[in-house]
Amino acid sequence: MTDNLLTLRLRRMTWEAEGVLSLDLCAPDGGDLPAFSAGAHVDLHLPGGQSRQYSLCGDPADRKTYRLGIRLVEGGAVTSMVHRQLRPGALLDVSTPRNNFPLLPAPHYLFIAGGIGITPMLPMLREANARGAKWTLLFCVRRHEDAPFLAEARSLGGDVVLHASALGTRLDVEARLATVEPDTQIYCCGPEKLMLEVETHSRHWPDGSVHFEWFAARSRPEDEISGGFELVCARSRLTLTVPPDKSVVQVLHDAGIQVPLSCEQGICGSCECRVLEGQVDHRDSILSTAEQLANETMMVCVSRAKSPRLVLDL
Repeated sequence: MTDNLLTLRLRRMTWEAEGVLSLDLCAPDGGDLPAFSAGAHVDLHLPGGQSRQYSLCGDPADRKTYRLGIRLVEGGAVTSMVHRQLRPGALLDVSTPRNNFPLLPAPHYLFIAGGIGITPMLPMLREANARGAKWTLLFCVRRHEDAPFLAEARSLGGDVVLHASALGTRLDVEARLATVEPDTQIYCCGPEKLMLEVETHSRHWPDGSVHFEWFAARSRPEDEISGGFELVCARSRLTLTVPPDKSVVQVLHDAGIQVPLSCEQGICGSCECRVLEGQVDHRDSILSTAEQLANETMMVCVSRAKSPRLVLDL
């Protein structure tokens, strides 16, 4: 058990849609849990050493409960264990909340959710209401029965539009995003296909106005170059070599430099390190285009170097 893990009790499991369960987790002594903000997620650790990230989809004002929404994925070991083996009363290790998907201040929001991608947005809808902002939720599913938390989203008072592809009402992303809406922030979470569509058709929107939450590593070209390079750890005064067949974090750990690690896919942000010199080949799914161009930090689990030498603040 590490210092950033909480042992919580599974208090309740609720069917939210076909194939989707919500889990309510609480402290065994009923005490307050660490606070979280809209867009935050936790790592859920299961018996056997498996873990996966899930958005906190409950009300941040409720300090007694963490709620997760988990869709059953056939062939997925973690989701299968949750759906078929977990029962109320079980004790589970959960990381403290992290937020790579914060809700920035704005007078208007456009939320685009695909299926279980609604989960990080539920607290955002509440936060938008608290700020007095106007919001629209475009909720994309195959069928109505595939839409978890739909009644809850509708109860929060904004403009909720359900797009069900089986009924011929699939969202036309290109048409919907063709016109830039002033003072509007876009937040998108869902299947990769939907997120790539939104990314493609929102390129003309202002920089910093479109945000994504990825819970699986983005598809990358198979012929991506993965050459070796020199890695300098400034504070440790170590110079290391990162070969083509090893990641930066593997080389760091081999040298005795411990960096927090969780997903190992560039989607959780736990291994983010400050860059002092060199050009990074960013391969994560967290940093925005502007943040990647700034070249100030990198996710050492997946990103590499474009330059022959990279200096990190380690």
